[in-house]
Order: sequence, then structure tokens, then C-alpha cells
Amino acid sequence: MHPAALVSAPDAVVRLKRLVLDSLRSEHSRRAYLHALDDFFGWVQSEPRGPFGRALVQEYRAYLEQLNLAPSTINVRLSALRKLASESVENGYLDGATAQAVMSLKSVRQAGIRAGNWLTREQAQSLLAQPDAATLRGKRDRAILALLVCCGLRRTEVAGLRAGDIVQREGRWVIADLAGKGGRLRTVPVPAAVKAAVDSWTAAAGIRSGPIFRSTRSADAGREAPLTGKTIWHVVAKYAAQIGVRDLAPHDLRRTCAKLCRASGGELEQIQFLLGHASIQTTERYLGSRQNLVQAVNDNLL
Repeated sequence: MHPAALVSAPDAVVRLKRLVLDSLRSEHSRRAYLHALDDFFGWVQSEPRGPFGRALVQEYRAYLEQLNLAPSTINVRLSALRKLASESVENGYLDGATAQAVMSLKSVRQAGIRAGNWLTREQAQSLLAQPDAATLRGKRDRAILALLVCCGLRRTEVAGLRAGDIVQREGRWVIADLAGKGGRLRTVPVPAAVKAAVDSWTAAAGIRSGPIFRSTRSADAGREAPLTGKTIWHVVAKYAAQIGVRDLAPHDLRRTCAKLCRASGGELEQIQFLLGHASIQTTERYLGSRQNLVQAVNDNLL
């Protein structure tokens, strides 16, 4: 297929989007890449453009930079286009040289280290105390928050937990062989208090099989429809607002877990294992290890 047809022929566009999406395991990645490809093809078709190749992608990157988008946003979109080039050449839609020229494009550099958002130990304790444990929903929400804060799970990982996933290993409770981002497996230790919170919910809801977390109405009716990641997002936002914290996301609780583990003396490598990071550098970015904001180097200058 001629490179020009890759971005101009409607049928080709649909096929290529499907090739890219089918190659991804993560539902989150599929959503992000679909949005990126929709934006790219919309831009391409807004006026006459050249064929798909390095020059076109560079032109698109310049367009994104003019919009003052965050480097991380631009880099996700460039990653989607590299994947598009990779799948196109693998399936015979693009020649190898053109694809390699696109795939070798570097990401936009991000200056500095993003601090992100996290809770202090006191805020985390207050957050966990917010759900009303006397109610069915309160028991469920407390268990969800406990897994996010104390185990560093992603919201999709919490939503995907099933009865029987928390098991005994070496005399303690763990979530064994949890498949995380990129299909990486890890074993997550579950503190006794977290296991007790989960047990309190499942016992009250009568859950013995299927998804652990579901709506209280589904639990009452014996249905097995699991909660979505979006619902878990709303759970976090609800209780965060009650302690006066705005714009707190489930992933911020994962970062909180890493911060509190490190503050309590946890080794960097062990925190990496807990969170399932592919590299120690990712864990360092979570921790802000290169910058101490509590005992800053410039606190006692004067």
C-alpha cells in the first residue's frame, strides 16, 4: 500500500487502527492509543498532507507542541504513531525503511521531575477512616481504599480482583501472580488489616466467588458484575473530598503507598517489586528520591 493511502483511505485507516488496538493488552493503553490515532487522522484529513512517514509525524509533533500540550501527552501520541508504523510494516502495508524512520523518532523531553500528588501518613489514615463501616457500601469502599493505599494496586487491578485471589504464601496473605501493566506478574503482600477489611466486605455481601468488588445492589441480588475503574475513581474522589483533598486520583494513592513505604524504611528494590515497575527509575520518579521536599537542602541557609 502506498504510504499516502495509509492516512487518506478510510478503509485503510479503520484496518490500521484495529491492528494497533488488537496488539495491546492493556485496556487503558487501548483507550489512550485510540484517542491518539483519532486525533492524528483527524488532523491529517483536515487539509491536504503528505504521505505517512517521518516528515508527516514530525509536522504533527510540531502541531502538538504549538498547542502547548504536556510533554507526556505528546509522547503518548507519538508512541501510538510508532506502534502504527510497526504494525503497518509487520502486516505489509508499509516498507521497512519508512517504518523505521518513524519508529526512531525521539520523544519530547520533559524538563525536571514531576512531583505528582500524594497523601501524608495522617491524611492516608484519615481517608481510610471516612467510609462508614456500619454500612455495606462503607465496608466495600474501605476495602477498596485499603488496597489502593496499602498495597499500591492500580484501580483496574482492584476492579479485576476475584474471590480466592488473596492466598497464603510463606505464612502471610498475598495476591499471587497479579498480572499488571504490560502483562508483568508480581506478588503483592496484603497486610492483615487490609485482608480483614476485604473479608468484612465479602462476608457482609455474601461474596464467595466471582469479582470481589461489585455494586452493593449487584451484591444484594447475587449478580457478579464487577465495578469499573471509573467507579473506583469516583470512590476515591468522594472520600478525598471529605478530608479536604481535591483532584485526588486512584493512582495518587499508589504513589502514596510508595512514599509511605519509603518513609517507613522500605528498600527501593522491594518497593519496585511491590508496585511491579519494570525499572528502578520508575520507582524513583514515584518517590521523588532525587529531591527531599520535607528536609529540603535550602531550609537552613539563613
